[in-house]
Amino acid sequence: MKQRILLTLTAIILVGTAVTAQTTQYPTGVSFKALFMDYQSQNNGSFSNFSDYHHGLEIGFLKNIQPNLNLVVPLKIGVVNSFPAGEIDMQHKTVYGLDAQIQYQFWEPGKQIVPYLMAGLGGVGESEGSFNMQAPLGAGVQFMVAENAYVNFQSEYRFSFSDDRNNLHHGLGFVYLFGNGAQPLVITSEGDKDGDGILDAEDLCPEIVGLAEHNGCPDRDSDGVPDYQDKCPDVVGVATASGCPDRDGDGVADDTDQCPDVAGVQPTGCPQESDTDGDGVPDRIDRCPDVAGTGTDGCPEADRDNDGVADNVDRCPDAAGTATTAGCPDRDNDGIADLDDSCPTKPGPLAYDGCPDTDGDGLHDGRDRCPNSAGPVSTGGCPEIKAEDRKTLDIAMRAVQFDTGRSTLKSESFDVLRQIADIMRRYPDYVLSISGHTDNTGKESANQKLSDSRAKACYEYLVTQGINSSRMSHVGYGESRPIADNNTLRGRTLNRRVEFSLSPGR
Repeated sequence: MKQRILLTLTAIILVGTAVTAQTTQYPTGVSFKALFMDYQSQNNGSFSNFSDYHHGLEIGFLKNIQPNLNLVVPLKIGVVNSFPAGEIDMQHKTVYGLDAQIQYQFWEPGKQIVPYLMAGLGGVGESEGSFNMQAPLGAGVQFMVAENAYVNFQSEYRFSFSDDRNNLHHGLGFVYLFGNGAQPLVITSEGDKDGDGILDAEDLCPEIVGLAEHNGCPDRDSDGVPDYQDKCPDVVGVATASGCPDRDGDGVADDTDQCPDVAGVQPTGCPQESDTDGDGVPDRIDRCPDVAGTGTDGCPEADRDNDGVADNVDRCPDAAGTATTAGCPDRDNDGIADLDDSCPTKPGPLAYDGCPDTDGDGLHDGRDRCPNSAGPVSTGGCPEIKAEDRKTLDIAMRAVQFDTGRSTLKSESFDVLRQIADIMRRYPDYVLSISGHTDNTGKESANQKLSDSRAKACYEYLVTQGINSSRMSHVGYGESRPIADNNTLRGRTLNRRVEFSLSPGR
């Protein structure tokens, strides 16, 4: 049985190590802890008898295997006191063990304090007793004291699969990570969505893997012309012909050059010849030499919108445009036709679908729910609402008070409503939903009307504080959405409330 337990523990450690071998982008580390080991309080002893706590030592190996997830393998040794079942005398013994543990960390960028939860499985041997398996479960916290160094505190309850072996361990120590600039037990690529090593703020194509020499944009044919400027992105060309092949080097791409093997002039690519009507078609092949044309034969072609782009090549033959946009309108003059432009009235690059990124957060205005306030992609480009502001909105649900049975605000409600007005000013791209609720006392129709009136009273007060009414809405739900039991006094008190919810305006 002892051999099976050891084999199980070894297998867990080897599997965890195999997983980490495939994720070398994450850091490794070591830990050292002083242990305060309590075997006696869980086995017929007293929790408050601190004199029976004994010291131990833990040395561990740490590997981050996924963002926010760590594998920890600690080796523990110590001397403890315990009360065996059926005995009144305390037993003094040495214990030693090896665990395989998983930590889940509540880590966020920039945090200096990182709490975590842990669980695992381990084997423990005793100088006075038998080998037994134990399952640790606990919590801890890391305090950053240097770039790769942390002070660590951890407390764990250890359930033993043998009788009279449950125990508590409390540890205080030090964790060190290997590698330059290692984050708190996780490495991220924040600020580089396409992972090409170029930060989004400097990347002209932040959602497409590209090259540093082209400011983060790709070049599929490797001809030195980035794809967004290359009219022939899959064929090697030259910059003077917009990335297209140009055998005679006259600056006219071969696919439009009427003389591709003889250097010529724009726009035909042929040597200068007589062109009476100046339409670019030499007189020798111009079927209408005295009338400027747009076709290859030198004759005018149908152009219903009179934009200079013939109908047979005009993508928008009934709306005047430019040759650059194949005859389609381009209201913001960014070189992208309105029908392809996600922001047709605001100029922006092709990599951003023709949209600008007003707030510079890497999410263009066509997709950004808060285009004037920088925020992460996870919130649709809107700034994250701070924890203290969310707490204020939650407190307001209980702090806003009214006269009994009426919608008249009590004076003690004004302070929290003014705080909500301040929050609205801090998040100009967010809108506020105000919902009124009652308990089930009285008639349902009366409760519905009262909840409407109370939500509206809060709405009207916020308008007096300078908050634009277009950024707010109010509604009453009466007694239809309780959050507590209406059969108790406390439940009815909690159900009589006004809720305030912020959400992005787009």
